[in-house]
Amino acid sequence: MHRAVVAISRGSALLGGLLLVGLIGMTCLSILGRNLVGALNSSFAQTHLPDLAAALVGLGLGPVLGDFELIELGMAIVIFAFLPWCQITAGHARVAVFTGFLPMAVQRWLRAGIEVIFALVLILIAWRLSEGLRSRVRTGQTTFILEIPYWWVYGVCLLAAALAALVAVHVAVLRLLEAVQARDILPEHTDELEGPPS
Repeated sequence: MHRAVVAISRGSALLGGLLLVGLIGMTCLSILGRNLVGALNSSFAQTHLPDLAAALVGLGLGPVLGDFELIELGMAIVIFAFLPWCQITAGHARVAVFTGFLPMAVQRWLRAGIEVIFALVLILIAWRLSEGLRSRVRTGQTTFILEIPYWWVYGVCLLAAALAALVAVHVAVLRLLEAVQARDILPEHTDELEGPPS
């Protein structure tokens, strides 16, 4: 089961990474288009190359329509897509300076408690996203420029948040077992994730 959780978490992060790369590419194209239109509308281009400038602008060169809407919606999906991987790899920020001197048993219980809190918070987030999804479906709200229904994004984010919550519960259970059994079960490094917890 642990291998499946790792594989699903990795797959979610890879999809999020692909979406992030797409958003970066779209942003670069939009900035390039915006600058190109500015150059084509400059006094130099209008004086020396008016026909070429008009033809290129007529082709639709310019910023990507609704680029900021796509970034806003896409980044929400990207963040939720990375959460399962961050959870399974213990990628959240830790401040060991405050806990490193504690006995290992106390550190295990502290880590287990934090993972339980993470699981509860992610369950709460998934629940609230489901409520938001219902509301967006009911009201039919869309983005202003592209008129993308918000519920589409809420639905994708809900799937990723539910996956993150399931991964968090899985990790919390294993961390609690570590504390009870006074031994390490989950690896600390991502290169050790492939094997089953021992």
